[in-house]
Amino acid sequence: MIPRGVLGLLFFLGLTFCAAWVGARFLPGEWYAGLRKPVWNPPDWIFAPVWTLLYTLMAVSAWLVWHPKGARAVALGLGLYVLQLLFNAMWSWLFFGLHRTGLALAEILLLWCCITAMVIVFWKFDWRAGTLLLPYLLWVSFATVLNATLWWLNRAST
Repeated sequence: MIPRGVLGLLFFLGLTFCAAWVGARFLPGEWYAGLRKPVWNPPDWIFAPVWTLLYTLMAVSAWLVWHPKGARAVALGLGLYVLQLLFNAMWSWLFFGLHRTGLALAEILLLWCCITAMVIVFWKFDWRAGTLLLPYLLWVSFATVLNATLWWLNRAST
């Protein structure tokens, strides 16, 4: 029999990587390659390893909050977790799928707010869980500035 804690961790990894899988359905492609980009735009190869690490940290963070208390005790935090996963996957669809950089910018601001609230709530339950989310918050902060810059540089064509 697999211990409850291990099953919980596997559940959060599965849930989190489902969101990653949905987001990965919308790849940059030719449209993104043709956008004007700032000189500080990261190379394409960096995104997959960074996101793999961030999704793993997110899942472990959620598990740390859930594990000692159960879902009912931490409903707000886990609700924010699921909501941010939805926003996370939706951004890829808006940006890469629909090529709507302005709408994606508005959406990523909502994602950022949701992540910030989640960090605060998770931190109250377990400081380690809140700490594990900080790289994600920083990366989405960077992605928000990049999204805004791409929208601005390409506003006449997007």
